[in-house]
Amino acid sequence: MPNDKSDASRSIPASRGIAWLVQSLSLLRMQPGRLLLIAVFMQVILGLTQLPLIGMLIIISVPALSAGVLEAFDVAGRGGRPVLGLLFKPLTSGTHAGRLFLMGLLVFLVGIISVSLMLSGSEELLNPDMVSRIEQGDIDAITQLDQGTLGKMVMAFLVGISISGTLSFFTIPLIWFGDRRLWPALAEGIRALIVHWKPFLMLALSLFAVSIPVVVVTGLLVGMASSGGLLSVVMMACIMLLLLAFQMLLFATQYCSYRDIFGIREVPDPPSTEDGGQLLA
Repeated sequence: MPNDKSDASRSIPASRGIAWLVQSLSLLRMQPGRLLLIAVFMQVILGLTQLPLIGMLIIISVPALSAGVLEAFDVAGRGGRPVLGLLFKPLTSGTHAGRLFLMGLLVFLVGIISVSLMLSGSEELLNPDMVSRIEQGDIDAITQLDQGTLGKMVMAFLVGISISGTLSFFTIPLIWFGDRRLWPALAEGIRALIVHWKPFLMLALSLFAVSIPVVVVTGLLVGMASSGGLLSVVMMACIMLLLLAFQMLLFATQYCSYRDIFGIREVPDPPSTEDGGQLLA
């Protein structure tokens, strides 16, 4: 996959962070239904992580699936119609798949180490039964934890997300779009985040502002869902779609910022949708 490299070290004003968000919203509006369907399908796959063996394979496949989502945004941005098959395209791309699997394994190991360090000394979390119940989403198990342990869990989760996000934000598109090897992509991606910290700070603040109404609306929908019956099912579906839309917005900002900083390969023509434009093509 050839890539037209741009000077990633050039100066970018802080206002570009807001521009990335605006571009992301525009990108989502191009093919909202297809992009949301891809997001739903990806969540269904990630829901299988609790299965033995298969779950581990899915976990290290996350970077490849993320690259598939970015590919869908690339197709949409070029005027094409993203199809579900794009989600799996990186998984069948030979050398790129291997690099993305290694990236998934690296993120998994770093996450395990960082979370273990954060939770060290918590006797409650050394209980295998308690850990198993928490992993299965047992709310009662979580409520039995004391405030200190619960605070450690939340902090460990946030630290793990921050580290994995930092490592993979540009590394994934650099491997997929830029045809980089893992370690050069990792180094170049982290360097770009540091060099362009001002626009990314502005982007983070903008996303925080956007998340406020999302949280408020989600809270209102949760309240309505507590009434039970058919209304509860409808409200839960609305909550899922709202959260998936916000997740896709994050993917879109990742794509737009990468395209702006590194440039992206040129494709002669967008995928044809005359004969094979079906969503499952």
